[in-house]
Amino acid sequence: MSYREERRADQAAERADNREDRRLLLEAQLKAKEIDAENRRRDSDAKAELVRRDAAEKRRLKQAERKARESAREAKKAASAVKRAKVVGWLRTNPATLFVAFVMVASIVPAVISQVGALSGAGVFGPMAGLLAAMLEGGAWAITFMGKQAEDAGRETRKYRAATWLTACVAAAVNLWHGLEQYAAHPWVAFVLAGSSLFAIYVWDMKTHGSHGRTKAEKKEQAAREKHAADRRKHHKDIAREADRLLSAMPYGSITEEEAFAAAWRIHRGAEPGMSAELYATATNSRVQLGAAFELGEHVRPELLRTGLLASALNPLPDAMPTLGRVTPLTALRAPEQGAGAVPIGMEKPQVESQVPPASKTPSKTRAKAAGGTPVPPRRRKGDTPSFHPAARVAAAETARRAVTARAS
Repeated sequence: MSYREERRADQAAERADNREDRRLLLEAQLKAKEIDAENRRRDSDAKAELVRRDAAEKRRLKQAERKARESAREAKKAASAVKRAKVVGWLRTNPATLFVAFVMVASIVPAVISQVGALSGAGVFGPMAGLLAAMLEGGAWAITFMGKQAEDAGRETRKYRAATWLTACVAAAVNLWHGLEQYAAHPWVAFVLAGSSLFAIYVWDMKTHGSHGRTKAEKKEQAAREKHAADRRKHHKDIAREADRLLSAMPYGSITEEEAFAAAWRIHRGAEPGMSAELYATATNSRVQLGAAFELGEHVRPELLRTGLLASALNPLPDAMPTLGRVTPLTALRAPEQGAGAVPIGMEKPQVESQVPPASKTPSKTRAKAAGGTPVPPRRRKGDTPSFHPAARVAAAETARRAVTARAS
């Protein structure tokens, strides 16, 4: 290859290298621009996201503040509604207190003005006249509220009430004197002014004492309690004295009067309050006699039923003096289907000691063998069984008579 050819080849290669360098440079520049654009885009996106977040946070804060203001406003409305409800409820349940307060104000203000006028007319200096009038009216009310405080504390209030009325009467006398001089042509006005000093005290006294007393039911119950206590001491003197001794022997307040009386009853009677050995014996004897009458009545059931029917039919006062009663079902009047041992409807057969011991189902020889010796017959004693009721005796006599008649025929 000649020199020129080599020269041209070198120049071509050099130009190719330059083109490649320029291409690489352009590519690097383009890549740098792309990277810079991407960085600017990311910065812009980050700024936009930050702005969006700031805006969202501001909106959230505004919404929270708005909700807080609305909640506070609703709470304030609810509190106001509760207060109004309390006031309205109090006014509805205490209308007397409202009107008492109104009447008291309407009574006290004219009384104070009248006293100020009376003292001023007598030449007393204006402020001094006001203070003296406040002393008269305010003194009565100061003593009144002191008495109310003593009453709430459970202390005696009679001295406070007496002092209140005394002070109020002095104030009323001042108003009466002034009214008779000021309104000589109309003396009734003087009595109205005097009453203004007393009426407020009277209304307050009725409100605090008259409306809080015992009701009629409570008074009636208290009277019944006192009568019950008097009757108890009258009818059970020994028990009442023993109860008093128990109360004085025990520490104060350890037992009540009812507990002491119950304990004294158990000591003297040996039973629960209201019962005694005599009452238990009477009840037991009555049940035994009733059971004996039913036992004998089983043998004369047809005759008893016929007698009951006739008594019911001929009874002149069936409502006041019922025998079998007008509503007795017919099934109750029929003969028993299970023999003479059946129990009448609505009546349990009492377990009573019979006059004759029932026959045993075990033969006497077997009982003797089982007992290991000769059996001892039961020995009757006087009074070991209750006596028959008069009705039972009549029924037994009728049965014996019918039996004799049947054998004779």
